[in-house]
Amino acid sequence: MKLQTQIPLTKQSENLIDYHSNVLLLGSCFVENIGEKLSYFKFQNLQNPFGIIFNPVSLAKIVQRSLNQHYFTENDIFFNNDLWHCFEVHSELSNPNKETFLNSLNELLDSTNQQINESTHIIITLGTSWVYRFVETNTVVANCHKVAQKQFVKELLSVDDITKSLETIVGLIHAVNSKASIIFTVSPVRHIKDGFVENTQSKSHLITAIHQVIKNQLLTGNYQLVYFPSYEIIMDELRDYRFYAEDMLHPNQTAINYIWEKFQQVWILAEAFKTMDVIDTIQKGLLHKPFHQKSEAHQEFLKKLESHKLEVQKKYTHITF
Repeated sequence: MKLQTQIPLTKQSENLIDYHSNVLLLGSCFVENIGEKLSYFKFQNLQNPFGIIFNPVSLAKIVQRSLNQHYFTENDIFFNNDLWHCFEVHSELSNPNKETFLNSLNELLDSTNQQINESTHIIITLGTSWVYRFVETNTVVANCHKVAQKQFVKELLSVDDITKSLETIVGLIHAVNSKASIIFTVSPVRHIKDGFVENTQSKSHLITAIHQVIKNQLLTGNYQLVYFPSYEIIMDELRDYRFYAEDMLHPNQTAINYIWEKFQQVWILAEAFKTMDVIDTIQKGLLHKPFHQKSEAHQEFLKKLESHKLEVQKKYTHITF
């Protein structure tokens, strides 16, 4: 008896992720769930250097700024509630010191430029089609930073708007790094503050635009642009509130683990699984809290743990614990 429908997945045949890969993750908070799994298993990766960015227009803007090395200046930042902010980045980067803030933004810009040039895989997770446009400059912002709501106009991006933004991102990346595989996903987190119907409309615009961009790229012979159905897996395979956190909006750890297993099936090279198992053993060992630290059994446990660490680090010198 089948108790759920299964989203059909096909193992990628080229450019699979292994311990020589270098992964950049950009977008919504859900991309960090995948990023945390990559970090746990010690894959080389960089997650959201400019913080969480939910909408495709702001993502395109920050990718363009990074690759064009269009450095931030005083004109790009503002002071509010005792902190310096930038409408193009997340508030977690805000700082009370202007010079420190600008320097950190421009250092991140340089490192992001380098990362895009060197990445083997770039995972982009889109969160919403709803955006806020700052009236004074008529520009879409990545974060409102608690500025008065009357200073913004809320808009729903059209499919064409999103398509143009994604094509800009793809074009910029492939101009400097034609070998990188770009993996698009849509965050399964529901933005209920926008409204239930409005959230569905928002996600549908994102999904339609992604598939339009992939179709357009296929016509040009570019096969390094793909869609991973994390949204569909949550909505269909895990269509039960027991897979959600207490807010009933975000996937819980069980759901995240499930999607990670599906992602592994499609994108992780089979030869990497053995190393992943060893690293999992090490990670769990590092979290282990013994009752008797000086016992012979615990000392033997530590020796085995150190042996596992040396085994992994001898093979992959970039891995640290």
